[in-house]
Parts: sequence; C-alpha cells; structure tokens
Amino acid sequence: MEMISVQQAEEIILSQIKDFGTEEIFYENALGRILAENILADRDLPPFDRPTVDGIAISFKSYEKGVRDFTIKAVQAAGETPVSIDNENECIEIMTGAALDSSMDTIIRYEDISINNNVASITIDLKKGQNIHLKGRDKKSGEILVKANQVITPSILGIAASVGKTFLKVKKLPKVAIISTGDEMVPPEDTPTPFQLRRSNGITIKSVLEKYRIIADWLHWNDDFEFIKKELSQCIDNYDILLMSGGVSMGKFDYLPKACEELGIEKLFHKIKQRPGKPFWFGKSRNEKLVFAFPGNPVSVFMCLHRYFIPWLEKSLEIPENPQYALLQNDINFPFPLQYFAQVKLSVNPSGQLIAESVNTNGSGDFSHLAETDAFIELPLEKDEFNKGEVYRIWKYNF
Repeated sequence: MEMISVQQAEEIILSQIKDFGTEEIFYENALGRILAENILADRDLPPFDRPTVDGIAISFKSYEKGVRDFTIKAVQAAGETPVSIDNENECIEIMTGAALDSSMDTIIRYEDISINNNVASITIDLKKGQNIHLKGRDKKSGEILVKANQVITPSILGIAASVGKTFLKVKKLPKVAIISTGDEMVPPEDTPTPFQLRRSNGITIKSVLEKYRIIADWLHWNDDFEFIKKELSQCIDNYDILLMSGGVSMGKFDYLPKACEELGIEKLFHKIKQRPGKPFWFGKSRNEKLVFAFPGNPVSVFMCLHRYFIPWLEKSLEIPENPQYALLQNDINFPFPLQYFAQVKLSVNPSGQLIAESVNTNGSGDFSHLAETDAFIELPLEKDEFNKGEVYRIWKYNF
C-alpha cells in the first residue's frame, strides 16, 4: 500500500465514526461534556409579570381618569406573594423582579415620582404597560432553551439550573489508552543518559484530551516484540481507542505494524504524503476498536492528533464542525511533494481578519516552537510557493 494523500487519510478516518451512547450525569460535573438532549423551559419565562425597575405599580385606568396622587398600600419585595390594590387611588411600592399582581399594569420609577406622607405623586407622562417584563415573553413552558449536540458551557449550566435540570443527558466518552513506546524514552522525572530522551508525548496527548473531559490511561512499552503484542492484545479488549506514539516508522525496532498484523488488527493505511507525520499508521481490530499510531517525534504527534484524531472525536461526539482559515502573513517555500503543515502564530489585523505568521523550525523533532505558536496551517500538496495574503485552513492548538 503506497502513501496516501491527507484528504484520503481524512476520509478513511472519518468513515470510522463511532457512537458511544449517552449517560446521565449531575449538572455540576457536566462542564465541557456534550449535551445529548434539548433543555426545555419547565414553565413560562419569566414565570410572572415583573417590574424591570424599582418604583410604584398602578392601574393605568386610574391615570387615564386623571388620578395623579396614589396612596401606597404596601411594599413588595422580589420573591414575596403579590399584593393587590382595591381602589383606583392606591399603588404598591414594588422592587425589580417582584411578581406583579393582575390589578396593576404600569410601573413608574422612583426617579419619576415624589413621595410625601405615604402618597406618591406622578411627575411625568405615562405609557400603559411601561417598565414591565411580561410573563412568558422570553420563552413559553415546554419551549427549547438549549439545543442538544453542543459543548456544555457555564451559561448552559446556568440555564439548566434555572429550570431545575440537575441531571443532564450527555454523550458518553470513549475509553482511551495513550501508549508511548521506545527503550530510549525515560520517565520525565528521571535523568536521561546522553543518548536517551524524556517521555513528553504522553502528557501532551493526555492534556489535549482533558479539554474534552476524557481521562485517558497512560502506558509506556519498551521495544520488545512479544511484550508489545501481549499488551496490545489486552488493550484492544479494554479500550475503545488506542493512541500510540513511536514504533511505526521503518526502523528495526518499529514493531507496532507487525504486532497489529499478527493480532488481526486491519491496517487501513500506513504513511501519508505530509510533513510532519509521514509514517502515521491507522487501523481497526475485529471488535471495531481503533488504533491511531503516530510517529514518535513530538511535532508529528501534535499535528496528527489535531488534524486527524480531534476531528474524528468531534464528529463521533456530534460536535458541530467549525473550520477556520487564516491569511498567510509571510511567503513560504516548500519544494517537496508533500502536504506541509507549518507552525504559525495567529493574530487579528485591524480589519478583523485572522492572520497567520509562520515560524521557522528545524523539522519535526524541534518542538520548542510549539509553545510560542497557536496552530498548524495546511499548505496544499500541489504548490511549492505560498505567498503572503493567501488564505489556508488552520488547525488550532494552545487555546
């Protein structure tokens, strides 16, 4: 199987979309999860007529008859049972957000009256129904307040609480294992020999997944074929998704493709015409589990994760797609027959356009620049020269 294009790889991966079902969780734990049901109003919103200012409430009929001085019958705060008036020269002092009794229909602000000896005198012209937020004006009982299939935000949680929805139906998340491989990789807390590296891919992938509220397990395997095969077989039974880094290139100790083959994990592709991340391997097991095996170097892992795995995850969770594009800020020359993903710094120019400035890096092993950049810009295979002012798709990270 020869190298495939980025578009072909994307199509193959997105043909493996999975639905992991739904579950109900307590609303305080739901931030960042994907809402799987509509949230409905449990009563009219607002549930009663209510003043939008502090002042007095009167019946407009009395004003029409020429009454300008009103005796204050009572003071009513928000949350109290509504007080009614019996006579046309009476009013209620009422606070913002209190429930207005049906015997009154017009509110006058404190600033527009004078009060002496418990009598309020009106000093302005009135309009019937002024300063009232009417019952059901925002939503009627049973209407949709929040639509399903979106990320639960703080404002959505506020709405859920306001209608008593303390348990929310959300999309279940896949069980994910992150597996790094390689004898040369030591734990971050250890001191490497001059010829070893500390493991960094695991924490990077784990942290990206936490944005989606996925708590992944994190394993490391050394380069021992039988051990890798045994562990891989167990993981395929216990997890929905394996995200692997390292062990997929053409080296003598790159055992993953062979181990997958012997376990009956079908290779859907191996190698994409792209830089970074050319040796990416993707496959699925007989029981429909997916294996994303990224090349080992950190920039390749980061790019493949954001370009392929995250779109697959968002589609599986039915998060609406939101492609983003940016204007290139500088010329880039890339004379290779590969789709190039350049690291760029994003900003917004004075006319409100998103602009991307590329950062010169020393290849896919150089991940020091990932901290100061914001996205990969995807530059098409067909061209060698990419000029300032041209628009290309971007894949954001660090946001």
